[in-house]
Amino acid sequence: MQSLHTGKSYWQQEITRREYSLAAVKGAAVVVGITFLFYGDIRWLILPAPLGVLYYRRCVAQCVRKKRQDFEKQFRDALESLSAELNIGYSMENAVKEVLNDLRVMYSEQSLICREFTYMVRQLNLNVTAEQAWRDLEKRVCLPEVSGFVTIFIQAKRSGGDSIMIIRNAVKQMTDKADVKREIETVIAAKKLEFQVMSVIPFGIIGYMRFSFPEFMGLLYGNLFGVCFMSICLGLYLAAWKLGSRIVDIQV
Repeated sequence: MQSLHTGKSYWQQEITRREYSLAAVKGAAVVVGITFLFYGDIRWLILPAPLGVLYYRRCVAQCVRKKRQDFEKQFRDALESLSAELNIGYSMENAVKEVLNDLRVMYSEQSLICREFTYMVRQLNLNVTAEQAWRDLEKRVCLPEVSGFVTIFIQAKRSGGDSIMIIRNAVKQMTDKADVKREIETVIAAKKLEFQVMSVIPFGIIGYMRFSFPEFMGLLYGNLFGVCFMSICLGLYLAAWKLGSRIVDIQV
C-alpha cells in the first residue's frame, strides 16, 4: 500500500534517513570502484553511473525485504500470544490488548509490531470493532500472512465456528511455513556465501593485474578499444551475476 502523500510503500516509509544515506554511499562506491578498475579514468564515470543507481535501488529493496521479514516474525509471535489469550477465555478485543502487553516485553516500544498493536488498541477503545481493526491492519501492511489470518478470523466469526481452534491452526500453518523457509535458507546459506565470494573475485583479479602488471594492463586503458573491451567484460560479468542471484534467491 502506498502513502497518498509520499508515494512510498508502507515498508519504504519505515526506512530511515541513515539507511537511505548508507545505500547512496554504497552506490557511489560501486561507481567509483568500477570506473577505476575497468576504465582507469574518472572521465568515464558516466558509463557505470546507471549501475550505481541500480545498486542503490537494490540496497533499498534489501532494506524493505528485511523489514518485511522482521515484521513477519513479530506478527507470528503476536498471533501465538493471541491464540494463548483467546484460549484463556478473553474476547478478541481484550485479547488484542493483552497481546500488546506481551509484545512490549518481547520488543521495544518503537518496534513496528508494537506501534501497530498500539494503534489497534486505540481503535478498540474508540469502539471500532475488532473485525474493522484487523481489516485496517491488513490494508496498511499488505502481507499475505496478515491477509490470510484476517480472512480466516472474519470467516470464523461470521460462520460461528470454533474461533480458537481455527486461529490456532492458522498460527500453526504460519509457523510451519516459517520453519520450512529457515531450513531452505540454512541449506543454501553456504552457496550464497560462495556466490558472494565469487562475485568479488573478478574485481580482485583486475585490481591485482593493474598493480602487478601495469605495462600489460595499460593497453586496455586510455583508448577507445580498451573502453569497449572492458565494457563488454563488465556486461558479461553483470549477466553472470544476475543469473547467479536468481539461482540463490529462493522464495518460499
